[in-house]
Amino acid sequence: MDILSVLFSQQRRRIGAIIPSVVISEKHSDALEITEHPVEVGAPLSDHAFKRPSEVTMELGFAGGGSLIDGIDTTKIFNIDTGLSLGTSPADVYKQLLALQESRVPFDVITGKRSYNNMLIRAIEVTTDKTSENVLMCVLTLREVIISETQKINAADKADMLFGVSTAPIQNAGTKTLVPVNESIGSQLKGGFQALLNYANGRPQ
Repeated sequence: MDILSVLFSQQRRRIGAIIPSVVISEKHSDALEITEHPVEVGAPLSDHAFKRPSEVTMELGFAGGGSLIDGIDTTKIFNIDTGLSLGTSPADVYKQLLALQESRVPFDVITGKRSYNNMLIRAIEVTTDKTSENVLMCVLTLREVIISETQKINAADKADMLFGVSTAPIQNAGTKTLVPVNESIGSQLKGGFQALLNYANGRPQ
């Protein structure tokens, strides 16, 4: 295989539109959250356990910038798949990872074992030492975003329902105006008690 085939070969793994130069390790995590309340045998329950978002941790490496071939300026050559030039510096790749995290827009992730949809970068860890001064070594923790869809259903009118009072949806009946009463409950009770006393004493009501 010649050098150009190596340079332009499409890598399998990718984070959104970013393709790492090397993948050191991948750690996949899928967990099921199981509640602690008792579940009756045969009961049609579905809330006793729920799937937590999938998570993958990738330890990646990105090559240093500059021209990749002696005598040829490859920094002006762009990879159609990623939009990155062949000589993109580690600092520029780091900025792109930060921008991808900051955008909060879900993207796809392709790993060696499986593909993920609707992923976001939860954490970016970058370590620079004497062996990685001119490259970008990072650990990305990516987590799935569970997206749900709502649906609007038209319900029948209350008058057409058998139990419309209890089953009809809440409806806007407009603004209600409170009507003050002429006499309070306390004064009504007091008047009724006085009438009983008068009746008991033989007085006219």
